[in-house]
Amino acid sequence: MRSHLRPVRRRILLGAAGLAASTALGGIAAFHALASRRGLATRTRAGLAFGTVAALTVAGPDEPALEAALSNGFSAIRAVEAAASLLRPDSALSRLNREGQLDAPPADLTAMLAFALDLAMRTEGAFDPTVQPLWPLWSEASARGEKPEAAALRAVLARIGWCRVHLTPERIALEPGTALTLNGLIQGYAADRVMAALRARGIEHAFIDTGEFGAQGTHADGTPWRLGIADPRRTETLAAVLAPFTGFAATSGDDQMCFSPDRADHHIFDPATGRSPRDLASVTVTAETGLVADGLSTACMVLGEARGREVVAGFPGCSTRFTGKA
Repeated sequence: MRSHLRPVRRRILLGAAGLAASTALGGIAAFHALASRRGLATRTRAGLAFGTVAALTVAGPDEPALEAALSNGFSAIRAVEAAASLLRPDSALSRLNREGQLDAPPADLTAMLAFALDLAMRTEGAFDPTVQPLWPLWSEASARGEKPEAAALRAVLARIGWCRVHLTPERIALEPGTALTLNGLIQGYAADRVMAALRARGIEHAFIDTGEFGAQGTHADGTPWRLGIADPRRTETLAAVLAPFTGFAATSGDDQMCFSPDRADHHIFDPATGRSPRDLASVTVTAETGLVADGLSTACMVLGEARGREVVAGFPGCSTRFTGKA
């Protein structure tokens, strides 16, 4: 696969004291020292998840509780992967795509799919979990240095449409030729599940990165968390800082995985055309849940700024940042 197909991580965590102060005080050691002054221990654990690196940071007075919370957090991530990761051929979603139906689907899968179908209805199909067949079509063409032929694209588009999915708590069924992806919201949903697991262990201060972000409580020095959003065209430069940052944030953009060096063709597809939307470079959404933030950021890339703002307004507690193509 060509190098421009590699995913790019482009968001930066900033503690409330700022990078310069943290560096001057010794980075991680400073973080622990600041927490210790408040009578808190800190723990961070990282691991591979969803094809990237997930990292969970927690703080609290009880060190064993922190370790147990981190273990529970990663267990939640593994449960979400087992339900809907397309990187796992044994996931429930992978089996559904192969077999066309799935009895007794896991609760994580039905929760994500129910939201995806509702968002598809609200956006009149701009967000559509049935775009999965476009992925191999574009990947294979890109590997040849080409774009899909018009006839091949039309054939795949005939298999796309969220109404081709039939969901009940007991069973999911797909119409022939249909395949699903929940990549447009799975990392945000995982952030929700992790945060719930941490709260169940009594954790008050946490920052989680599952590919999308969540935060509660405060930074080690007692001031609010801040989240830096990198410029999609200059990934070492901050385009904005969310301060204070609590709740959840998700970013979708044309720089995360591309099928062409100019980023005109990328991993977000307009279900109506089978091609990538052309107006926006990135969208960041903050919301009360990671599921909503992640799904809306994906949808807004397709909807564009004007229509995207209208849809986001239907979800309470959300804010949106749009970045146009350079």
